[in-house]
Amino acid sequence: MNPTRRALAAALALAAALPMAAQAQDKWPSKPITYVVAFPAGGTSDILARLIAQKLGPALGTTVIVDNKAGAGGGVGSEQVSRAAPDGYTLLGGTISSHAINVSLYPKLGYDPVKSFEPIALIGTNPVLLVTRQDSPYKSVADVVAAGKAKKPMTSASAGNGTSQHLALELLKFNTGIGIDHIPYKGSAPAIQDVMAGQVDMMFDTTVVAGPHVESGKLRALAVTSAKRLPNMPNVPTVAETVPGYEVVSWQAIFAPAGTPKAIQQRLHDEINKILAQPDVKERLGKLGMEPGQMGTGDFAAFQKAEIAKWAQLIKAANIKIE
Repeated sequence: MNPTRRALAAALALAAALPMAAQAQDKWPSKPITYVVAFPAGGTSDILARLIAQKLGPALGTTVIVDNKAGAGGGVGSEQVSRAAPDGYTLLGGTISSHAINVSLYPKLGYDPVKSFEPIALIGTNPVLLVTRQDSPYKSVADVVAAGKAKKPMTSASAGNGTSQHLALELLKFNTGIGIDHIPYKGSAPAIQDVMAGQVDMMFDTTVVAGPHVESGKLRALAVTSAKRLPNMPNVPTVAETVPGYEVVSWQAIFAPAGTPKAIQQRLHDEINKILAQPDVKERLGKLGMEPGQMGTGDFAAFQKAEIAKWAQLIKAANIKIE
């Protein structure tokens, strides 16, 4: 076939395919959607995914299945979704860890946090609590700093290397010059259990996970990492009241594989933001100490890039490395 005929054949094939692709989008969704959570069950990402999935399925006229794929600070699940078909049937619950921190910590990350995904919606932001068991000798951040300066051995758990819990610890160490051994776990749930059991001295964890244990009396909240005290925890001081300038805010979001059709992206964005605006969801997030996101996709993309730059600066300055 000569070049002219070959080009014509290709053009005809493309023309024939376009209506089929449009028709497929018109029928979306025609089967269940998988919502991959890159962390274990029981953690913040999992709790929020199940809250969103329960409402997103009926809104789209299908079922949204939550699938936990944990490991490498959210890297395992994120890499899997980055390689999924961009057809609107695979979503990712991404976080500050998987989509802002990991790129500066892991030299061979299996995905690009920006180029490999389409930003669908920012679920929300939430500060982190520094917690200990109830009978811990540490009753304040000042106690922890004093023990660190006295070279007393201390341990702090996290949901894994590169998570917001890990970086919150590293920022405290960097700002105070104290030493605390980091003990990474495969998720928040097992980590916080060991803190309550006294196997680890303390832990930074989100208000979503740690808050209920503080309310039940199983954990003591030493401080919150936001710039201001939380309305629902007015008696818990900020870390910044002891360590000026300290602030860490975690965030949760939803992404789709790069190349997902714009129409599907917009439908997902609109439906998820409608869910976040529902009074019962806002109340639930508020009780968890979380502020709903509800950003436009452009603002969310800019927010993510700013977060990547912010954490890259800290990781370099503090010389934080994953061993």
